[in-house]
Amino acid sequence: MPKVHVQKSIFIKKSKEEVFKVVNDFHTWSKWSPWLILEKGVTVNVPSDGKKYEWSGNLVGSGKMAVTKEIENQKVEYDLNFIKPFKSYAKVGFELKSKENGTEVLWTMDTKLPFFMFWMKTKMEFFLGMDYNRGLELLKDWCEDGEIHSELNFVGEEVMEATQYIGIKTNCALVDIGKNMKANYTELMTFMNQNNLGLLTGPTFSIYHKWDPIKGEASYSACVPVSSVPTSLPNSMFSDQLPQQKMYSIEHKGPYRHVTNLWSAQMMRERAKTFKRNKKADPIEVYLNSPQETAENELRSKVLMPII
Repeated sequence: MPKVHVQKSIFIKKSKEEVFKVVNDFHTWSKWSPWLILEKGVTVNVPSDGKKYEWSGNLVGSGKMAVTKEIENQKVEYDLNFIKPFKSYAKVGFELKSKENGTEVLWTMDTKLPFFMFWMKTKMEFFLGMDYNRGLELLKDWCEDGEIHSELNFVGEEVMEATQYIGIKTNCALVDIGKNMKANYTELMTFMNQNNLGLLTGPTFSIYHKWDPIKGEASYSACVPVSSVPTSLPNSMFSDQLPQQKMYSIEHKGPYRHVTNLWSAQMMRERAKTFKRNKKADPIEVYLNSPQETAENELRSKVLMPII
């Protein structure tokens, strides 16, 4: 049976003792879980000692966890049993190491796939790794600040009106998308500020033409909506128009480092067939405030998934 191993780490500006109290007590997990943030109304049951955890939701499925081993302020191990959407077992653990001014937290998972699902190994490790990265960022929030700086609003179906826009198209590695997008919008807004600012009709947005997390590649257009196209555009820019279309919308409020919660929520709903995606149209991310915000500043955005 193909073995699946996932491990991700993060630095938290708290002592091992403080972090251990969080990861060793399931009462805290509902605060920072990378899965519970994706669905409202999930049922969670934790006994008074905080050593067991059961959950049940329409989208996140159901299952249970239990602490099996503890080394105080150093390590915690758990048995994880998924019940729905399919039965499986995994061994999960946290390891804590003291570092200057904080703690390095390592989160691991080991499980197996049925032999006939060997082709899913790479995808499974990637998407579980993405969940672990999201979870560690949320855990960092909770340990350092006592609150989570990521909030989702599940809007549902809405209509995006026909929109004329100016854009810059970029093909790049996923790891470079942040710096490239910042450069794109700086160039676009510099151009618009040069006697074209009155043409803006709404918030800026990105159109995602390709997003391949396995290969680490992306293709997108950074866009500004306009009432009319200026008579002359720089060679780096183009103009086009989006038709009126139905969308499935989810909004996010928080630092851009948490925006993967937004995309994960959309992908979960697409897999669960909450909506029927129109694959002839590209997903759109709308920035409800400036996309030039730094990674540590609050950003409000929403992802619109074209639907039929």
